Amino acid sequence: MTAQSPRVSEPRDYKLIVEKDVQIPTRDGALLYADVFRPESAGERFPAIMNISVYQKDKLWAPPPDLEEKPNPYMNWETANPLWWCPRGYVLVRVDARGSGKSPGQSEPSSYQEALDFYDAIEWIAKRPWCSGNIGTLGISYHAASQWRVANLQPPSLKAILPWEGRADQYRDQIYHGGIFAMGFISNWHTMQTAHHLLGRARSYNPDAFRNDMLWQCMRHDLDSEYWRMCSAQWEKITVPLYSAGNWTSFALHLRGNTEAFLCAASKRKKLRIHSGTHFHAFYAEEGRIDQLRWFDYWLKGIDSGIMDEPPVKLEIRTGGGSKRYEFRFENEWPIARTEWTKMYLKIERESSGHANATAGRLVSTPPQKSAKLTYSASGASAAHGHDSTGQGVSFETPPMEQETEVTGPIVLVVWVASTSEDMDIFATLRNIGTDGKDVFEVGSQGQPVPLTKGWLRASHRKLDPARSLTYRPYHAHDERWWLKPDEPVECQVEIWPTCIVLKKGHRLRLDIQPRDGIGSAPYTHYHADYNAGAENTIYAGGDKASYLLLPVIPPKRS
Repeated sequence: MTAQSPRVSEPRDYKLIVEKDVQIPTRDGALLYADVFRPESAGERFPAIMNISVYQKDKLWAPPPDLEEKPNPYMNWETANPLWWCPRGYVLVRVDARGSGKSPGQSEPSSYQEALDFYDAIEWIAKRPWCSGNIGTLGISYHAASQWRVANLQPPSLKAILPWEGRADQYRDQIYHGGIFAMGFISNWHTMQTAHHLLGRARSYNPDAFRNDMLWQCMRHDLDSEYWRMCSAQWEKITVPLYSAGNWTSFALHLRGNTEAFLCAASKRKKLRIHSGTHFHAFYAEEGRIDQLRWFDYWLKGIDSGIMDEPPVKLEIRTGGGSKRYEFRFENEWPIARTEWTKMYLKIERESSGHANATAGRLVSTPPQKSAKLTYSASGASAAHGHDSTGQGVSFETPPMEQETEVTGPIVLVVWVASTSEDMDIFATLRNIGTDGKDVFEVGSQGQPVPLTKGWLRASHRKLDPARSLTYRPYHAHDERWWLKPDEPVECQVEIWPTCIVLKKGHRLRLDIQPRDGIGSAPYTHYHADYNAGAENTIYAGGDKASYLLLPVIPPKRS
């Protein structure tokens, strides 16, 4: 479907009305400040698309020159463009979260309070004389994550949501990957937002904005608890129609939230799309905008855009190393029903040499009969900022692919480990190795070169929640620590975030298991606790301690 299709809203010559600093009252008497962009038309009412964030509604975003939407005075980071949406009969509303931008009050980013405020803003906007009463939500990243939290509360006027690359579980998706503190991104993000509020133009109108102890709270609540549940998606409460848009390359922040939403949300009408590349190019591409428009035309305007007649899952199928967009393919479910769940066993064949590209063994289809083990330092230097994993930890590779092989879906690493310390960190990286022995990288969400995907687990967090765990997606409780005993082996199930790759003939799939951040980790790096210092970690494979990758191999569709 193209932008000229009669089954979507066509642009009309509306005059654009821009209302700055609209005051929205909340239930506790606080005021939120918002900008409203709306088409002028006597007597006509329009649906509104809203977002709330700490990113300052007044902060102009100058997009890169290769973006399909061009710069204009109304562009704002990770939000919809009024010059495209308003002519198509939509109102856009951008709200400064409490304690940020122009909204006064105590700053609580990504909080339950913010969700309450968003609820109140939605219901207030729905009652404006120019509004049809139908509200949708749209936006990237923070603007996506806030949608899950307000959907928990089920505001009556909220008719559909479209979280575009939106973490949903604040503990598992963003702050603690497998129980390991994801310090790199969140500490930089917090410092940057504080600086934007206190060191720029914004200081002149709200000098006390973004005052919070967010980082302290993150580290204080290092196990899962009600603290995290209150500010995360509660899937059983999310019943609004949802279109969950993920990104294969956002494997350390957002992708898990988007796939979990499709898997777990109570909504009866839900769709999943997963694209690739940076976290904003696809959003502003014509293809992405038309998907967004068709979704909101259907749910907010009652236009039969055809989007609900299509299969519910739309996946960009990566064929390796492309800088342009790959082709999309429709599927009927997630994970894909025809998946051939394939175990690739770790086979230890040699001691790790310490060289960056060296392997300790192979990934094989038959479980090794004899048990073997490998030991490596837990305190090796990190290589998170380069393309060289410096040989830390151990690596395994498949034989060269005999034919093109597609791997699409969630992945699990089941691995037996031990340590001389009371705990152990497992960093797993999957890599596409070309026929020349070099990595075939993808374009990451920040524009950086990245491998296929990653997974993490702190061994003391290996306890599973059996009610929520699936064969292909373990769900860790993170509510208590099961400390290791020196040199005593334990089994760990590591959740590796979903991926999609068609491995070409002759390519190899490589697995790195490391004690620290490996290749392609920045900016999503982690804090390494004191128990790593001087410790030695051991990995077991074969015999009664079979370690393996569970891979989602996809056979071709039958015609």
